[in-house]
Amino acid sequence: MMRERWSIDEAKDWWAARPWPMGCNFTPSNAINQLEMWQAATFDLPLIESELALAASVGMNAVRVYLHDLLWVDDAAGVLERIALVLAAAERNNIRTMLVLFDSCWHPEPKLGPQPEPIPGVHNSGWVQSPGLPALRDPAQRARLEAYVRGVVGHFAKDPRILAWDIWNEPDNGPEVSLCNPDELAAKADLVLPLMRDAFGWARDMDPMQPLTSAIWLGDWSSTDRLTPLQQAQTALSDVVSFHNYGVASDFLARVGWLRAFDRPLLCTEFMARPAGSTFEAILPVAKECGVGAFCWGLVRGKTQTHLPWQSWENPNLAGLQDKWFHDIFDAGGVAHDPQEVEFLRLLNAIDSRTPAWPLIEIPSEKSAVPARPGEKANANARAA
Repeated sequence: MMRERWSIDEAKDWWAARPWPMGCNFTPSNAINQLEMWQAATFDLPLIESELALAASVGMNAVRVYLHDLLWVDDAAGVLERIALVLAAAERNNIRTMLVLFDSCWHPEPKLGPQPEPIPGVHNSGWVQSPGLPALRDPAQRARLEAYVRGVVGHFAKDPRILAWDIWNEPDNGPEVSLCNPDELAAKADLVLPLMRDAFGWARDMDPMQPLTSAIWLGDWSSTDRLTPLQQAQTALSDVVSFHNYGVASDFLARVGWLRAFDRPLLCTEFMARPAGSTFEAILPVAKECGVGAFCWGLVRGKTQTHLPWQSWENPNLAGLQDKWFHDIFDAGGVAHDPQEVEFLRLLNAIDSRTPAWPLIEIPSEKSAVPARPGEKANANARAA
């Protein structure tokens, strides 16, 4: 029998046993997307560990990291080994990891193998959706996607180094809805919703000790009847409620107030867009006071080029930035983009050092075999495609 969603008391007990989670969305600077981070040919553990040490140096105790379903098709055992290596590297830096299973943002037709070089002047030009649009539209892919979710979550279900499972990032987003046309948003959501519901079920069926979540990001959340059907499913299925916000502090605070109606712990799994007024100095004191976990976007400037503004999608920033970076904190070599900002983070950490750190953990022994994989025939077909 599938485990039920956590009760409100279970969720609150989970939150109370942990320090305030504060960290970043992490992609190493040598990777343009999820596939380049995790594929064996481009996986760079020394770089990952050195950049996680930078996160720890400013007081971050959590990272949010994206996986990709195609990794399971390509090398299931290998990707489990590499995830374990990253979890260990994060733990050595007193960092817990939130893993993201699916993502609706950016290029809709991901492919394994060498990834493209960044498009000059363009923010996040090589990011890819998971699953891609063809897989979303193909019912025959469902068994393969189920195998991926069950395999990854099942393998790490009792691993305390994992903070939480983010089942689906911005499920109603993507380049085809980048202008936020209501009809296009609804069409994308209708396509994703059945699979997202199933993905929550597959993950929960593995009985993880970590909570499940999926962040809402768009629109008016001031009452539940204002949520879209997909947002209603996200919040109804999540053990802890998560959201994205790139607004100023007053907007952040208003949205936290709206989400208090769910009476569950809150995580802001994306914030920080300097020109928009979403800065560390503006948001983190509010998040800490409200008891809301907070993950900025980006850490070290690299191939994702997320230091460039969102507007560079339509108008590439070829002349170079004249003002502050949009995202990211450090340049290559650990040089701070804004030394005062880094000093603020370290001061905030010094103040927070009086609160408990992560509880001591006993690292589970590594499993000797990849978990059983439903739909093996479908997987074989996918490999041959």
